[in-house]
Amino acid sequence: MNWLDTLLQGVLLGGLYALFAAGLSLVFGIMRLVNLTHGDLIVLAAFLILLIVSTLGLNPFLAAMLAAPLMFALGWLLQYHLLNRTLGKDILPPLLVTFGLSIVIQNGLLETFTADSKRVSAGALETASVQLVGVTAGLMPLITFASAIVVVVALNQLIYRTALGRAFRATSDDLVTARLMGIRPDSIFAIATGIAMVIVTVAALYLGTRANFDPTSGPARLIYAFEAVIIGGLGSLWGTLAGGVILGVAQTVGASINPEWQILSGHIAFLLVLLFRPRGLFPRAVD
Repeated sequence: MNWLDTLLQGVLLGGLYALFAAGLSLVFGIMRLVNLTHGDLIVLAAFLILLIVSTLGLNPFLAAMLAAPLMFALGWLLQYHLLNRTLGKDILPPLLVTFGLSIVIQNGLLETFTADSKRVSAGALETASVQLVGVTAGLMPLITFASAIVVVVALNQLIYRTALGRAFRATSDDLVTARLMGIRPDSIFAIATGIAMVIVTVAALYLGTRANFDPTSGPARLIYAFEAVIIGGLGSLWGTLAGGVILGVAQTVGASINPEWQILSGHIAFLLVLLFRPRGLFPRAVD
């Protein structure tokens, strides 16, 4: 076994998991919303990209640029007109509503696209590779990991360097005081979810070009996203990236030992982190 190659592949896979998780981490960090439909929204965005590619004949990356504003609008509408009504001290209403949304999206996709698995073609990019210090890495996984870093850096810049970011932090820290200062939390939450949906579109691009997907693929993506967020620490974006990398490395190491252990190894790593660090590796202080 080439351990260097195994570790590299695990790190690159972790970039994909971090993209799955970044939007979830953003939404939870700002409004403490546990969105059970997150994985299905990733799959929905992947089907939207596939539809644009097949209809207009565009490159998948251009198709994702067209899909991103549509997903932003969908996220804004869902949050402003539905999910905002569920927010409060009781965590059960958001869980029930997003669980229901998950079922609706899955069945809608089944009716529209059938149960057949799909894939977005990226042409020669799918098989392109580069040589790195004695190991070979696929160009698409490298682009995926680079995109994950760009997303995390961009989100941190947005949150800590802009007026919108200050509004995000204000509503997250003290909702009542934020209202007194003229901030409209409903609109701020809707914008946050819209931004999360843009990240979802980026994740969907790489999901669709690197693996097959079908209308029922969402729950598995949700599990990976949750595990990456929790390993890294709730609300920590850099922690989410670290969590994705840990999950990816655990899976590739497990698969190298026995292919049947790939998924199980990731879950075991998740449980071990919780055993020694119940709040994750880099927890953000929450009330």
